[in-house]
Amino acid sequence: MIEPARSFDTAAEQYEATRPSYPEELLDVLPLERHATVLDLAAGTGKLTRVLVGRYARVIAVEPLDGMRGILERVVPEADARAGTAEQIPLPDRSVHGVFVAQAFHWFPHDAALAEIARVLVPSGVLCIVWNEPDPSRPSPLPDAARAYLDELRAELAAFDSETPFADVVARGPFGEVHEHAVQHDHVLDRAGLLDNARSVSWIASRADADRDAVLRRLGSLLPEGVYSIPNVANALWAVRL
Repeated sequence: MIEPARSFDTAAEQYEATRPSYPEELLDVLPLERHATVLDLAAGTGKLTRVLVGRYARVIAVEPLDGMRGILERVVPEADARAGTAEQIPLPDRSVHGVFVAQAFHWFPHDAALAEIARVLVPSGVLCIVWNEPDPSRPSPLPDAARAYLDELRAELAAFDSETPFADVVARGPFGEVHEHAVQHDHVLDRAGLLDNARSVSWIASRADADRDAVLRRLGSLLPEGVYSIPNVANALWAVRL
């Protein structure tokens, strides 16, 4: 089995092709001016980065995995892409107005990462944690059997579902009141896209090759051909550096 946090490099192209983006209006509530310099930490292939470069004056994108960062450099050339981790951010003290973490905060050693994020933020800078998840208020178009199988797979290997809520983690750092905001949006994929999307999630990508192939064959047998509009909600949790 591949280390889950590094498994994304085995499916980086699928990640780029099939993971959902983020609606720009999710950022409207943040106290960040458009002339700001911001950091996209653990930026992956740049799903959030491309939204940030359309909004802020300068965007630095830090990503530890070479395969993911290579795609990021190709698809978001406007960003300043660098190698680095949440525990060792390659930036000086008080150098950015905002730090964004999209779909990655659960992988961080939280206290070490919060200290490092606080180090690179200016006073009154903003930490914003962003993630997509299925929208429970709207019905899923996936067949019941496919959803049940995905739930079973996630329960086997997803290691972070029962961790401390993000708001409680951020409250341990030098940050003020934690705010939350959400925006509904849809993610449209055909059957092949759904299977590639499944291949890109850690609790499938981290499996041994034979196991992963068997999982995808079974999942494919449960998904009819067609186009699926997946109801998502994009979440932003943010707080100001004290």
